[in-house]
Amino acid sequence: MAEINIQRKKSSPSPWLLVLLALAVLGLIAYFFLRSDTGPSPTPAAPAASTTAPVSDAEAEAIARATPPPADGTNNAAVADMAAEEAPATPDELAAFAAETATPDYGRRGLRMFSATLSDLADRADLRDPAVSEKRNDLTSATSRLNEANASLKPGLVAVTALLQAMQQKAYPDLEGPVSELTEQARQLSGRQTAADQPQLQAFFTKAAEIVRALSESAS
Repeated sequence: MAEINIQRKKSSPSPWLLVLLALAVLGLIAYFFLRSDTGPSPTPAAPAASTTAPVSDAEAEAIARATPPPADGTNNAAVADMAAEEAPATPDELAAFAAETATPDYGRRGLRMFSATLSDLADRADLRDPAVSEKRNDLTSATSRLNEANASLKPGLVAVTALLQAMQQKAYPDLEGPVSELTEQARQLSGRQTAADQPQLQAFFTKAAEIVRALSESAS
């Protein structure tokens, strides 16, 4: 009798297993694709602080001197007029301004008025002097920056007192005390124009107007 070779039929994989494998492959592809597109969102930079740091006396003097004085022979009065938007004021006008109710632009307006007035006064024959001319140029440089954003008033305030001191030393020895007091006031000022700073600014301009009145009279 012949032997009959019987082979067992191989079982085919379950169709559900194939479906699960396909889904797994698709899931992996989708995971890596989405992972490459979605990166960590950048951290927004912190906004810069808007508060202007107080300016020290040394920094104020350096800023006031930042623009070099014109070469010899240059008309200093014309250079001063370039930065001064105000016409020279009388002592009475300066005193009246100082006594006004402070406005948001009080400090800038006051510095422009004193810059124009002192620049004109410094050109007087009995006050004309290399030291006076140098301080006048420093004041012109300092007040020319008042239109810049967040500009500090301190360089201009320091330059006002420096010019007054140069004039006092030139021909008014009796004004040494008042000018020294005004210089100390300038050092105490922050250079800002907030409501809290207005009384100190007003006191500074009031005393400066008194000194200008004395300088406007002939030296004894």
